[in-house]
Amino acid sequence: MRILIADHAAAPVTPGDPIDDAGIDALYASTEPLLRLNFVATLDGAATGADGRSGTINSDADHRGFTAMRRAADVLLVGAGTARAEGYGPAGTPMVVISSRPELPKSARGGGVVLATTRSSGATAGERVWLCGEDSVDLAVVVSRARETFGPHLLCEGGPTLAAELVAAGLVDELALSWTPQLVGGGRDSHPRVLDGEAVDVELTCRHLLEEDGTLLGLWRVSGRSR
Repeated sequence: MRILIADHAAAPVTPGDPIDDAGIDALYASTEPLLRLNFVATLDGAATGADGRSGTINSDADHRGFTAMRRAADVLLVGAGTARAEGYGPAGTPMVVISSRPELPKSARGGGVVLATTRSSGATAGERVWLCGEDSVDLAVVVSRARETFGPHLLCEGGPTLAAELVAAGLVDELALSWTPQLVGGGRDSHPRVLDGEAVDVELTCRHLLEEDGTLLGLWRVSGRSR
């Protein structure tokens, strides 16, 4: 992997310099409270592959960034639909699954995974069941409780609907987006973009851009909130 841009690296870098896993970890590390979105997309903007899963558009380079971000994070946030579609299970990093239903997707049950749902869902509150909002999940409450419980660095891995809601609520600090050299075509119903929800107007500043075998890994910092 090589560096194309790294304006916020801990040490000076030169475009074209190779970077190893320790260097990638350093680029994704953070010492401040942070909510980072992480997505992969095709060159034509699809967030899923032909089978409706993001896993089929991953690349080895994207996986290197993905694992670095997981190592940096204190807790993962994921929507129940994505957890169900991608077969999410308990991970080495604590996980909060956000759902309107009163139970976790089957693959995510066990291993201390937290369900964040609504009071109207009928779920019973407990250490691993958080009731955050009456009829819809209050994402600000989820983010606050996740920080209090697990730590300040949150990593959201989707899906597009949850990501759009977090951006619209002004809760997102960074977007990590990888493009893999693939095209899938189709429409937004079968292949949503990385944000799928209400319109927003958010400006971002590039922090780094990396490349390996045609895959680009970018990281952007939110510099202007939605208006």
